[in-house]
Amino acid sequence: MVIRQRRLNDLENNNKHDRLIRGTAMNGKVRAFAIQTTELVEELRRRHDTFPTATAAMGRTVTTAAIMGAMLKGEEKLTVQVNGDGPIGQIVADANAKGEVRGYVSNPHVHLPSNSVGKLDVAGAVGTEGFINITKDLGLKEPYRGSVPIISGELGEDFTYYFAQSEQTPSAVGVGVLVDTDNSVIVSGGFIMQLLPGLTDPEITAIENAISTLPPVTTLLEQGLELEELLRRLLPDVQVMEGLDIHFSCECSRERVEKTLISLGQTEMEQLIEEEGQAEVVCQFCNEAYDFNKEQLETILEQAKN
Repeated sequence: MVIRQRRLNDLENNNKHDRLIRGTAMNGKVRAFAIQTTELVEELRRRHDTFPTATAAMGRTVTTAAIMGAMLKGEEKLTVQVNGDGPIGQIVADANAKGEVRGYVSNPHVHLPSNSVGKLDVAGAVGTEGFINITKDLGLKEPYRGSVPIISGELGEDFTYYFAQSEQTPSAVGVGVLVDTDNSVIVSGGFIMQLLPGLTDPEITAIENAISTLPPVTTLLEQGLELEELLRRLLPDVQVMEGLDIHFSCECSRERVEKTLISLGQTEMEQLIEEEGQAEVVCQFCNEAYDFNKEQLETILEQAKN
């Protein structure tokens, strides 16, 4: 079952800080990442009050985005948008090279009956028609943009397709979220393996066999398997390099919201003060609410006039 009662030893095994590790194998011809995002996805679930299927879809997306963010450098960052035709609407995730991640779904209160194999019906929530769009801010004049059609809605396969088609890098993406009966997140995590030039057919076959026989990532994480061991299950000769802490982070602040209100212009601000006499601005990414009374709005209006 994907939704089940959490046991005490599960809590003890999985009370670990979210982190990512990276490594190489087969003489540098394979690059691999493994990640745990339990705290991140639970934080997002709590902030957005997502129902189980929505939590799983959002969790798979932000987990993949976090790994893709770790592939960047310095101040580089990216945005992932999943735009399917399912009831969940749009899923958006931001990530950067520092391990900072945030995300949201358009319709958080989506929960569907289990699919044919008894798991959360992520494809039913996401939809099987639409696109995945990736925008990377690499500090250049124009951002990099890649887009691929959704091929399954399960998201792991869809991101695998993205890497092959848009970045010309054969990859395997495995991501999962295990949700408890009280809707909280038991474990969340995943891996990405990327095949680089020079692999032989037997090496590729060995990788395919390792992936096909690997239990679900959530099963392994719930059992307390370390990320290093997860990579070794896939790549016995993996050389693990540095790790990266992963955590929720939102760029919003009262100052930023005030600047947004100023950007509305004098006419719209005057109309807001006259008709409402107050304002509440809610950040899509973190669901924090910023309240402004009439006096504060009038102060902002004066700034808008200058």
